[in-house]
Amino acid sequence: MKLMRLGDRHAAKTPCIVDDDGALRDVSGIVDDFTPETISADLFVRLRATDLSSLPVVDAGGRRIAPPVAQPRNIWCVGLNYSDHAAEAGMEIPSEPILFNKSSATYCGPNDPILYSAKMTKLDWEVELGIVIGTAALDVDRERAMDHVAGLVLVNDLSERAWQLERGGQWVKGKSYPNFCPTGPVLVTPDAIGNFDDLDMLLDVNGQRMQTGSTAKMIFDVPTIVSYMSEFCQLLPGDLICTGTPPGVGAGMKPQVWLQPGDKVRLSIDGLGEQNQTVVHAADAKS
Repeated sequence: MKLMRLGDRHAAKTPCIVDDDGALRDVSGIVDDFTPETISADLFVRLRATDLSSLPVVDAGGRRIAPPVAQPRNIWCVGLNYSDHAAEAGMEIPSEPILFNKSSATYCGPNDPILYSAKMTKLDWEVELGIVIGTAALDVDRERAMDHVAGLVLVNDLSERAWQLERGGQWVKGKSYPNFCPTGPVLVTPDAIGNFDDLDMLLDVNGQRMQTGSTAKMIFDVPTIVSYMSEFCQLLPGDLICTGTPPGVGAGMKPQVWLQPGDKVRLSIDGLGEQNQTVVHAADAKS
C-alpha cells in the first residue's frame, strides 16, 4: 500500500491511502495521523481489511504534500553506499556501512523549498532511497530485518559540502540545515514495491539530468543496513534511514556544480513518486 499525508506544516494533516486507481482516500476515520506511534503492523492489517471504495476521496489540488509519516525521532544516514558513487568520489568501497546522522529538524515535505543560507558556498543534492522503521529493532539478524520496516520513501539528502568537509570534517554540520531532508510523497510498503533491489533513480537540476542510478548498485542492501545498524543502536518506529546516493552529485563533477537560489530540483525513484523543489533564500522562506 501507499500512504500519503496532506496539510500545511503547522496544521493538522489528512492521512490518505492511494487506491488502485491512484485516488487518495481519507483514512482519518481509522487513524488520526501516520505517526511514529501509529505506523504499526496492526494499522496495516486494519487498512488492508478496509474497503477503500467506502472511504471519502480527497481533492489534493493546491494542498501541500507533507512527509508521509509525522516527525521522526531520528534520521540516520549511510555514506558511500553505491559502488559507482564511491568511484566518483575516488574512495575505496567500505568494508562496513559508514554511519552518520542528520538533525531531525531537517525533515520536510517532498516539495518544500530548499533553504539557502548566505553562509553557504557548496550546496549539493543526493537522491536516495529511504527506509522507515515500523517496529523497534535492536540486534536483529538480516533474515528478520524486514519485519521491522514499515516502508520505503524517496529522499533528497541535501548537503552543504563546505560545512561537511572543510569545517572540521564533521558530516553532521553539512547535513543538518532546515529542510535538508525532503521526504515523500508516499510511503510504500515493501510488498507493494516489489524488487526494491533494482529501482531506477534520477535527479535533474533546472531540467538537466545530473544523477542516473539504480538501487542495484547499493553496496549494502536494505535488510543488511537495518540489521547492521541495530547492532549499535535501537532503531525506533518512524526513524528514517537514508541509504546513500548514486553518482552525479555536484561535488563529483568537473568542474564542480552547486545549487543557487532560484534553481529547481526534480528527483524520483521508481514506485516511490517524484519530488520538485526550488532553492530559496532562508530569510525569504515562510516558517
